[in-house]
Amino acid sequence: MPAVVVDDVGKRFGPVRAVDGVSLTVADGRLLTLLGPSGCGKTTTLRMIAGLEQNDTGRIAIGDRIVSDPARGLFVAPERREIGMVFQSYAIWPHMTVFANVAYPLQVRHRPAAEVRERVLGTLKLMEMAHLAERPATALSGGQQQRVAIARALVFQPRVLLMDEPLSNLDAKLREQMRVDLRELQQRLGITTVYVTHDQEEAMVLSDEIAVMHEGRILQVAPPETIYTRPVNRTVAAFVGTPNLLPAKVLEVRWAPGATLARVQGEDWNGWCSAPDGLQPGEAVTVIVRPEVIQLGRAPGSSGSAIAWTGVVRQRFFRGTRNLYTMQVGARTLTVEAPSDQAAAPGTPVSLSVDAIHTWAVRG
Repeated sequence: MPAVVVDDVGKRFGPVRAVDGVSLTVADGRLLTLLGPSGCGKTTTLRMIAGLEQNDTGRIAIGDRIVSDPARGLFVAPERREIGMVFQSYAIWPHMTVFANVAYPLQVRHRPAAEVRERVLGTLKLMEMAHLAERPATALSGGQQQRVAIARALVFQPRVLLMDEPLSNLDAKLREQMRVDLRELQQRLGITTVYVTHDQEEAMVLSDEIAVMHEGRILQVAPPETIYTRPVNRTVAAFVGTPNLLPAKVLEVRWAPGATLARVQGEDWNGWCSAPDGLQPGEAVTVIVRPEVIQLGRAPGSSGSAIAWTGVVRQRFFRGTRNLYTMQVGARTLTVEAPSDQAAAPGTPVSLSVDAIHTWAVRG
């Protein structure tokens, strides 16, 4: 049974349609991330699942229970939805100890003192925070405060965990570690989670599925690898990573085992790329080529199922194990990422190629 169902949900704030016909299904024990730029409706969608905002249209269910259906006049209060919530700001009470912060959800539910102590200490142990139980909240680092916030959301054993940009206030190194820790914790507990972020890498690391949002709508829901390598349109492709987006026209289509290939013509280049089913000759497409799949100084494969260019290095940026290049290719600039031992100075002529399997064409 799905743990969360959002069915054709909409929300307006005055004349602004913040969420427009959003539908989602989150399977039990899975982590789905709402990913998109600021103002796309992802936090509003999360707050409607939590009951902190009321949807104007559609319905929301948690487990087998409908918690919001305005057409029927049904709205279940947040505290009765069996959800745990972790906010961007942590929302830790500074006048309380770690133990008291985590115990609060159980105390307001009037659980016995012995049960409160057992569950709080067990949850703090899970978060590797038991040794800090009596420490004042004000004496914690940012990462420790976030762990306390997560422990508080988990201590009463919610059916669903909702997380709104929970790592955005941490420094880069700690944020990277917390991503790994969060994913391991979510998988170990098997708790259904809806996670909001604008950070593409964070979404890729954490998610079973990603829902990419734009202007109040969901553009694509798919596993991270599919979102990255097979985006449904140009908007999704441009938001996830920094791809090269090359306008072209389809010349012919052929079906290879397990794949559709299209021969396309760009402004001053042509070649073969992977394509969705149903593409027809004459259609305008955008060919998506990620910087890391372009081969530097290599001729295309003998099969001819590739795109090849010649160009000149404009700039090189050293990034540790990788070099990032901008290449002048005719009237267009390509971004290319290559191993650091493949160094080419600005002004150097280069040959570039990419195999069709590592490209993707979308309509428009």
